[in-house]
Order: sequence, then structure tokens, then C-alpha cells
Amino acid sequence: MRKIITRFCNFIFGKHKSNTLPRYWILAVDMIIVILAYVLAIMMLYFKDIAASVFDWSRIWLVPAVYLLAFLISRVYDGMLRYSGFNDVRKIFYACTSALSFLIISKLVIHQISPNLATDIYPRYVTIIYHYLITMVAMSLMRFVIRRLYNEVYKNTADKMNTLIYGAGDGGTMLFRTLSQDTNSKFKIKAFVDDDPKRVGTQINTIKIYSPKVAMTPEFIEKYDIDVMIVAIPSLTQERNKEIIEQGLALNLIVKSIPAFDKWVDGKISTNQIEDIRIEDLLGRKPIILGKSNVIREINDKVVLVTGAAGSIGSEICRQVMHYNPSKLIMLDQAESPMYDFQFEMNNTPEFKEMKSRMAFVITNVKDPIRMREVFETYHPQVVFHAAAYKHVPFMEENAYEAVFVNVFGTKLVADLSIEYGVEKFVMISTDKAVNPTNVMGATKRIAEIYTQSRQGNTKFITTRFGNVLGSNGSVVPLFRKQIEQGGPITVTDRRITRFFMTIPEACSLVLEAGSIGEGGDIFVFDMGEKVKIWDLAEKMRKLAHRPEVEIIETGLRPGEKLYEEVLANEENTIKTDNEKIMHAIVRKYAAADVDAMFIKLHEALETCDPMKIVAQMKAIVPEFKSNNSIFSQLDK
Repeated sequence: MRKIITRFCNFIFGKHKSNTLPRYWILAVDMIIVILAYVLAIMMLYFKDIAASVFDWSRIWLVPAVYLLAFLISRVYDGMLRYSGFNDVRKIFYACTSALSFLIISKLVIHQISPNLATDIYPRYVTIIYHYLITMVAMSLMRFVIRRLYNEVYKNTADKMNTLIYGAGDGGTMLFRTLSQDTNSKFKIKAFVDDDPKRVGTQINTIKIYSPKVAMTPEFIEKYDIDVMIVAIPSLTQERNKEIIEQGLALNLIVKSIPAFDKWVDGKISTNQIEDIRIEDLLGRKPIILGKSNVIREINDKVVLVTGAAGSIGSEICRQVMHYNPSKLIMLDQAESPMYDFQFEMNNTPEFKEMKSRMAFVITNVKDPIRMREVFETYHPQVVFHAAAYKHVPFMEENAYEAVFVNVFGTKLVADLSIEYGVEKFVMISTDKAVNPTNVMGATKRIAEIYTQSRQGNTKFITTRFGNVLGSNGSVVPLFRKQIEQGGPITVTDRRITRFFMTIPEACSLVLEAGSIGEGGDIFVFDMGEKVKIWDLAEKMRKLAHRPEVEIIETGLRPGEKLYEEVLANEENTIKTDNEKIMHAIVRKYAAADVDAMFIKLHEALETCDPMKIVAQMKAIVPEFKSNNSIFSQLDK
């Protein structure tokens, strides 16, 4: 039987099986259906009388002619038969109903003018209605039969992956239909899983729905030889989504998901929208909902300057700032290529296209006094977000001069210019590595905090501290991805090492919120959630990539690297703010005169370009700076 169907399909589709049938073929078949339906309607009504010439066959041309005109206008033949669906049926309905309406109305009008003419050229009303119903059903049925035949004969059955769909609601049902219609899909649906007990035991197009207790077990996975699990519940909470993904990974399944409903196209999902699970989905926490009123008050219709604008944090701050309607956004960075890419992105983002005149892109280094003064003189920023900094711990251990020059004196320059040009708020992006620093980078950020906190007046200085952000430039996540793609090994400095993580959008939202509520001299600490073991992170990423053969190895702590990150120093405490995710740190404060004296000595050490003298002076400013680098640790004695 299948051979007969295959030969029939090859005859019908032939060379068009990879594309679509010519439009005139479809129109010709539709017209054949119209004519056959007309004959059938007449035979149904007249029965034996038809032989007695009760019906005049010369009138058969009128109805097909009207339907042909309706088909040409509505273009019912434009659809691809293999993808026929409800929209095609709706188009057939409109075309046939238009033809029926025209026939009935025109017959009524002509009958009023000439009853004999109407009788001569028009069939009876009941014939027209019978024909209309038969035509609609036959045309719709023809499309669905051809779609079914095409899928059965031509869909690729080789190398299919047995798939479990988690979710039997709207998302799962729509996904099943999409995969069933896609001849190139590599997913063969074997079962559904759903948390709703009312759905368990029922079926979707012969595919049974199971409970998680039954399906999410090694025995079930082995019995049905399941390879893939697709999470098809877009409305899942973060916590529940994480639980389901973890269950799938524990069963050694390839886990994928579908996007939220608002990302579907015309209420449909396509196979290329089936997404791989990202490590962010496992480490991300419940989304933070922030009040926008404070941020709107601080940014709306103001000139905003963002340094380090091409970096991960700086670029996201720029994107979010643009949503708060600044009068001008100045994006500044020294990195030419990343800045060029970011400029292209911002200029071509649909929601920002009409705001091009409000954006300015500046290439310069924050340690350049001449160029930075020109920027402030030209734009007169009212709000500054200072994200520019060197951040790579090992590099800065080897380049203490540059770390101090940019992170400390670059920050000092931007802060001093902010005071001179009357900036309302200066928000500095700091790091958890500034707490009890063990490396040059962390110490430079702490010194920068001390300086900005000591500058009080009309310009309000605010500092924000947080840990690692997922996917940021140079973070461990992109590094692990690259190592997995290359076949390993994944390098972890120490099995015990832990870090705090948050997403880039989440961190930047909190930066904007903290900047809006700060009153000057504040250091805000973000709720970073639970610490994450880097070894566990590597294992999860290996599972997500379905590469169990990739080895994870320990390489030893790098110079200046901590085992555990902290958010607050030993002598510091926090008090709550109106936002439960933002805490106000109570830290030791320094008098401006004392800080100025310390900075003079630090600059003198910097001029020697001697790393030992530079680090020694840094330790004098930050007594809690205990270096993990064997070269600098001798200075602690």
C-alpha cells in the first residue's frame, strides 16, 4: 500500500517535492473540484428526472465562472499544500462564500428585471447552496489529504531522535503539530509529560500523556529509547523550569525548550525556534521586578555619559538607559572594534532607530585628561555611569602600572571632571573583588571606591558592588563553552572555588535603580543569591552540550585569585533599602584631605613604574589587601 502511495505522490509532486506545486496546477485542481461538485449537487437534487432533461446542461458554465473569478481575487491557490492549515481553510471559506453571495444576489436582481432570463441561466437556489457546501468541504479535504500524503512519503525518517515533550498544553500541542508537519524535523515524538493530573492518561493525536513520576525515570527513558526532552511550557516559573531541566540532564537527555508565547510568529512556532538550554537558565534566579519611577526621574530628558560603553556591563547599561528617554546618551570606550560593532547594533535596533540623533559614540581612554575634558566640555553630562576598568585578575597582576593608571587615576579624572562640570550623579561600577582584596585589580577598585566616596558636594557619588555576570566578556562561561567546542579539557583552577553570578540585564537594572536612590557617598551591595561552585558549573555545561567525554581538570589558583568571593569586608555591615535586592553598605569613610595625600604618594610610586613600589603604596591605602601573588605577598611581612 505504501508503495502505491509513494508512486502516486511521485507522480503528483515529481520534481516539486523540495519546493511547491505550480500555482496553476492547484488552481486547475480547484476548478475540477468546483465542476465535479456542481455535477454532484445536480445529481443529488434531480435523481431520475435528470435523464428526462429536467436540467439544462448548457447552464453549467455560470457557476464555475463565478468561482474562478472568486479564486483569482482571493488567491486561494497561493498556499503550499504541504503546510495547509486553518488559514487556508479560512481563505477557501471567504472565496466560496463570496461566490455564493454573488450568485444569489445577482439572481435576485436579474429575476426582478427578467424572470425568464434568471430561470434560463441560473440554477435553483438549493443547487447553488448544495454546490457551495460540497465545494468547500472537498477543497479543504483535498489540501489536508495531500499534506498528509506528502508528510508520510517524503518526511525524513532516518536519524530521528526519539523525543519527549514536557507540557501537553497549548505550547506542547502547537509544538507537536509543527514537528509533525515539518518533513525535515529530526524529532520523533514518543510521549508527552504533564504536571496536570487531569491530562495524564489522555492522548494527543494517539501520543499518550504521562505523569512526571512515570516518564521522568531511567526505566521509561530506556524503554522508549528517548534521546531528547523539549520543555514546551513557556509560562513556567524560573524555579520549576530549572527543576525540569535538572531532571532531564540527570537522565542524560538532550534538553531543549521553546520561547515565550510573545516570540511566536502569528501565533505559531517554527522548528528553528526550538532552543538549546543555556547555562543561564540553570543559574538564573527569579526575575527581579524593579520600579521604574525612580530611574525615570533620574534619566528622563537628561544627558547621560557611560564609560566602558562597549563592554558587557556598559553596553547593557546603554541599552537600558535608552528606554528611559535621555536627551542625549554619550557612549565612550577605548576599544575601537567592539565600539564599532556596538554602534552598528544601536543604530540598527528598531526601537532605537528614531533616537539616533540622541546617541553619540566617542573613542578615547578615561586616563586621557585632554580628550576627557573635551568630552565634558562638548556634552555637559548630567549623569555619569563609570563602567570603564581593567577587570582581568591575572593580567593586572602582571601590569600593576596600567591597572592603577586606568582603574584608579582614570576614575579620579572622570570624577574630578564630573565635579568641575556640575554632574548631578556619578555611579561607579565596582566589584566584589574590592572586598578584602587579594589581587591588584580588586585593590584598584577599592581605592577608586575610597576616592569617590570622599568627594562629596553638589555631585553625588554612588558605588555599586556585585559579583560575576553570566556571559560577560572574559567570564568563565564563554571560556568553558569554547573549551567544550574544542573537545576539552575544561580547566578549573580549583575544585573548591566558588563565585557569585547574576545575569547582565539583572545587574544593570540594579545599577540604574541604585543610582537613582543614592544620595551621595553610598556603596550599594546587590543580592547575588547563592554561591556557585565553578566545578559544578563546568559539569552542567558539559551535560548541556551533551559531551560527557570532555574532561574537567584542575590547574591551580592563578596569582591573586581567591577561592571564595565576598560582598562585604569584615568591618562592614549593611542596612536595608526599599528594594530588597539592594543593600546599603556601612563602610569606613576617609577624609578628602587624607585621600588626597594618599593619592599623591600613589602617583609618585606610579611614576617609578616599579610594580613592587606601586603595590606597596596600594597596601598602605588598603590595609586589608593581602596578596595571593607570591611576588607581592612578601610586602605583607
